[in-house]
Amino acid sequence: MQNLEFKVDKEKCIKCGLCIKDCFLKVINSDDDGYPCVNDETFCIGCQHCLAICPKSAISVFGKNPDASSEIGNKTSPEELENLIKARRSCRHFKQENIDSETMNKLKNILNWTPTGVNFRGLHFTIVEDLEKMKSIKEKVYQKLKFILKFMPLKKSLKPYKDAILSGNDIMFRNAPHMIAVSVDKASPCKEIDPVITLSYFELYAQSLGIGTLWCGIAFKLLPFSKEVMKEFKIPKNHKLGYVMLFGKPDIQYKRTIQPDKYDITVL
Repeated sequence: MQNLEFKVDKEKCIKCGLCIKDCFLKVINSDDDGYPCVNDETFCIGCQHCLAICPKSAISVFGKNPDASSEIGNKTSPEELENLIKARRSCRHFKQENIDSETMNKLKNILNWTPTGVNFRGLHFTIVEDLEKMKSIKEKVYQKLKFILKFMPLKKSLKPYKDAILSGNDIMFRNAPHMIAVSVDKASPCKEIDPVITLSYFELYAQSLGIGTLWCGIAFKLLPFSKEVMKEFKIPKNHKLGYVMLFGKPDIQYKRTIQPDKYDITVL
């Protein structure tokens, strides 16, 4: 982690103690005059809660200017968020066109705010932005898989997938124009779940922009068979593939939410 660079603007600070209270690792204390200070930054996880909670924008960390942060305004209503979650569907029919650059940049930018365990910033993203590039990747992956599947014995339950791939049916990528692959640092304390958390946030934000998404377990399992494609992804050496999601403009529109059977909930 970079140098903490904890700074307090004493002309703005009102000594409310909120930054001290919210620092759960007790990195921040108060000095003899009641101003927040840092005695030992060893345990700081870089969450920037101190910068975010200060009512007077008096706290700066890591060289960040608090005035450059966005103000937290009116929150999304519970009803709007509930509808967004209920309306989310897996998209398997995509328009064969690229997402516009403005929307794509919004999707890429939101990744910087997705949470990770212990705030460990150990994720790397590979995003296929161009439809023609996506077609090239698909061709390389399927070419490799067709060669392997001719000789690989499979369970009977997997035979339909094998037959589909050998016949040229795009059951893996569903003709999606775009793909995001998340890789995770092997040293991350929550390496199994961080990619899933990130893609969950990505998916809901994409839905709010009218973009369809599809969790792609098949691609996650089979992409590594194509070393050529994995090399193109430029995944850092200390990372491993965490998960894959397809996305693009949907070619269908759902008109209502489904009515799922309810899970059992144990209440204590």
